[in-house]
Amino acid sequence: MKSPEFLDRSVIVAAHPDDEILWFTAIMERVEKIIIVFQDFWAHPELGAARAAAIAELPHPNVTCLQIAEPGTNGCADWSNPELTDTGIKFGREATRREVGRVVKTLVPMLDRGPGKRPSQSIENHYDKNYSTIYQALDGLLEPGTNVFTHNPWGEYGHEDHIQVFRAVDRLRREKQFRLWMSNYCTDRAATLATSYFTPLKPDFVRLPSDPVYAEKVADVYRKHDCWTWNDEWRWFEDECYMEAPVAQNSITPGTHLFPLNFFKL
Repeated sequence: MKSPEFLDRSVIVAAHPDDEILWFTAIMERVEKIIIVFQDFWAHPELGAARAAAIAELPHPNVTCLQIAEPGTNGCADWSNPELTDTGIKFGREATRREVGRVVKTLVPMLDRGPGKRPSQSIENHYDKNYSTIYQALDGLLEPGTNVFTHNPWGEYGHEDHIQVFRAVDRLRREKQFRLWMSNYCTDRAATLATSYFTPLKPDFVRLPSDPVYAEKVADVYRKHDCWTWNDEWRWFEDECYMEAPVAQNSITPGTHLFPLNFFKL
């Protein structure tokens, strides 16, 4: 199959290992480079090594991991009233409950290390600092004139890390003038934020068939190393739509157009 022009000089920037195949099923095998942002995760200390081993075996010749530690933000935002910030999205009450769990999990092992030991930075501080870390790491990897694919601005199913990665890449788009593309996944949780990007103008988009055979091949690598984070009963959509990412939310009443969504429920 002949690749469309937007796959020339192309790179996927994916937040977590396996995001590159979940949200870019139709193009992963055909892009020139894949950059994965996160590796370690405090809630599962064994996960980082497993992810590294899986990434090393992915059936793609050019995969890089930035090896940034993920803060564990999934579900921390108030998705009934999502509010974007400079570093991603504002957290709600769930973040407080999550922080209690993090402190307990990280403090107990430290009791054996003597007095004066304290848990590391909070989830919210970790998240805020990660924005600069991600931006600086990608600054030297993304170039003008390329086609960059990353998470959509509502984070597919509403993942706070995905939104942060999008916002860091979007900042670099403005500075480096590359083309920024997104795919069309969405859930009920993320729908409110997604509709804020609807406009009265009907946008152009490209529809491509998914490659479920290749997708299962990638998923099996993650399953082999016990770091596949998605549902094993997941069924790949038949196709995906790609459009250039909007430059801003719609400040007026949401219009009627975005592009066809691959809508699912968790």
